[in-house]
Amino acid sequence: MAFSSINPYSQKHLKTYRADGHVAIERKLKQADRAFADWSALSIRERTDYLRKVGQYLFASKQRYAGLMTAEMGKTLREAVAEVEKCAASCIFYADHAEAFLADQSVETEAQKSFVTYQPLGAVLAIMPWNFPFWQVMRFAIPGLIAGNVGLLKHAPKVFGCSLAIEEIFQTCGLPTGVFQSLLVDVPVVENLLKDKRVKAVTLTGSGRAGSSVASLAGREIKKSVLELGGSDALIVLADADLDKAAEVAIKSRMQNAGQSCIAAKRFIIEKSVKKQFTERVIHQINQIKQGDPTDDATTMGPMARLDLADAIDRQCRDTLAKGAKLLVGGHGSAFRRDGCNVQPMLLDKVKPGMAAFDEETFGPLAVLIDAKDEADAIRLANQSDFGLGSAIWTQDLDRADRLARQIQAGSVFVNGLMRSDARIPFGGIKTSGFGRELSEVGMKEFMNAKTIWVEKT
Repeated sequence: MAFSSINPYSQKHLKTYRADGHVAIERKLKQADRAFADWSALSIRERTDYLRKVGQYLFASKQRYAGLMTAEMGKTLREAVAEVEKCAASCIFYADHAEAFLADQSVETEAQKSFVTYQPLGAVLAIMPWNFPFWQVMRFAIPGLIAGNVGLLKHAPKVFGCSLAIEEIFQTCGLPTGVFQSLLVDVPVVENLLKDKRVKAVTLTGSGRAGSSVASLAGREIKKSVLELGGSDALIVLADADLDKAAEVAIKSRMQNAGQSCIAAKRFIIEKSVKKQFTERVIHQINQIKQGDPTDDATTMGPMARLDLADAIDRQCRDTLAKGAKLLVGGHGSAFRRDGCNVQPMLLDKVKPGMAAFDEETFGPLAVLIDAKDEADAIRLANQSDFGLGSAIWTQDLDRADRLARQIQAGSVFVNGLMRSDARIPFGGIKTSGFGRELSEVGMKEFMNAKTIWVEKT
């Protein structure tokens, strides 16, 4: 079996990758199992020294790896460079904080001594998507490896070049053989991997369907899983918001990476008294977007990553319009315009529950406007979703923002700012957006055994 990599902007063939067969998979599982014993025996400081080197190497090599990302999945070179820089900075962050995060925690009891110590589990299988081909992997790998686990990466076939490049980075920086390996396999192989006793846990970033399947398999094998799934994040704009800034950040959030982000602001919920003014500002921001060759510095939005993804956003747009929404921006003689994977940004108004663009995750450059009567109605609409990944509130009353943020059903709420993932804070969702957390001290401990040690008085 072979996988072809296609440049989404030019539609030119990049490279063909041959799938790992049974022999190659078995060899990698054996290497991971052997590597775990030695790697976990190192001190935290010794492991952080390796990852600090990885961070320094990423900073020095960012243009090379950014170019690979742009070629394989179409994000602009500027976005790709920023992604590599984010990975590098996270290496340094965890190298600086891992010892404190993983320190034994003393507990006062009647025992002579009692404490909790954190120990790694072993080989963690990471099933990762194509949209942030370096960051999605590194936000699992960096804390996981420093903690003493070893990694097995099943990346999306679309970005197998990035998958192999990440493995190469760890090898170049001196990590022992088997500590991090790429598996060039497709979905059917995952079940056998999860059944293998050498794989101790699994983390997945992807669709709800994939998450349900993987969680079921992991549960059957009694293995820990973390799922970061889709989102239909609400961005609430209240009447007292800074409308200029809110519109600028809303479109940046929605359209970055050609709209292919789980945590993008997908539903703009606007208090009616400022709807007209906000809409004018949003349209202005969309009109500033420059599409074209993603390697060109002047381009601010590249193509979508695959033709089938462009087809999906087409369907959602048409379904929403057919049910009464209004097209404000986008289209040329029809409701939808595209050239291959290059999809024109769109803005829909009068979007309501029951429409695809409200109920489903829209993974592309489609923004929607939703009317809210007041703050209570805005919170109701934000929570009227099967998803619960992230959200945002725009208001100049910070006490009000604090009160409302606590009412939103989501893994994170950003007030007057861009929704994002950050190594310093936990990242993850609730409802069908998944469970468990990545990043920060919380995420670092997801794949660790919190072992209680109790020493009785003699």
